[in-house]
Amino acid sequence: MLACSKKEAAKPVIQVPDILTVQSATVNAEAITGDILYNVNTSPSLLITCSNAIDKNTAQKAFLLTETSGVSIPITTTFQNGDSTIIIKPLSSLKYLNRYVLTISTALKSIKSGILNTEYQYQFQTTVDAADKFARLNDDALLDTIQKRTFYYFWDMAHPISGLARERNASGDIVTSGGSGFGLMTLPIAINRNFITKAQGLERSKKIVSFLLNTAQKFHGAFPHWLNGATGVVVPFSEKDNGADLVETSYLMAGLLTLRQYFSGNTTEETALRSEINTLWNGVDWNWFRKTNENVLYWHWSPSAGWDM
Repeated sequence: MLACSKKEAAKPVIQVPDILTVQSATVNAEAITGDILYNVNTSPSLLITCSNAIDKNTAQKAFLLTETSGVSIPITTTFQNGDSTIIIKPLSSLKYLNRYVLTISTALKSIKSGILNTEYQYQFQTTVDAADKFARLNDDALLDTIQKRTFYYFWDMAHPISGLARERNASGDIVTSGGSGFGLMTLPIAINRNFITKAQGLERSKKIVSFLLNTAQKFHGAFPHWLNGATGVVVPFSEKDNGADLVETSYLMAGLLTLRQYFSGNTTEETALRSEINTLWNGVDWNWFRKTNENVLYWHWSPSAGWDM
């Protein structure tokens, strides 16, 4: 007898996608993790090691190197270790002292169609350009430059009405008595170093001394820490520091006495300047700042808080 037989149809082979992960990332052989990697050279080599061989056709869109501003950087990619390791390099040198982000998107697939489990991002910052930007100076030239630039802060940034030194570059009308003392002491140096002429230095000195003598608010001859460079009225340094400041006054007096000794000529202008400086110097009632004839000097006195500070 012939018997009928029925063969079972062959089952199709289903390819299960593998799970694709990034196992490690290095920049110039230095591991990069969630933190920013610093001091990277401007021609870095980024090496990404994945868990499986990569489908090269997906790599072009999956790897993106950008500045933090979003500007994209052209790159090249090469493969090693059976296509599971990718080497990424910028086509041209990166900028110095700039931050970059390498993004690996989920567009990356393995040769078995495995999709990257999550997007990865790695940040690094390039190093400082060590090349000289300016001509090197010897010690004397460097000190000359520092001295000149220090002087020009007090000269160029002085208040236009009083000539006194601003507390800082952006402090508007607020000038400082002690800082002005430092500024006054730069004038003889600037004249001797030919940064300005003696006539210019004398003119600025007269302007400042006249303002201090005739306009600036004083307390028993002592000056406040801050005052308005246009009106001369005290500007409170703090709630109770709204009157005399003996330390700042001392700095100011030191500058004024320096000018008195420097401008020692017999001209009418220099003679008048010395006389006005003596008036300011002798006008400070130092003994009054002993409070009740104590054997100390008190730093502050306030018209509203007295000797509280």
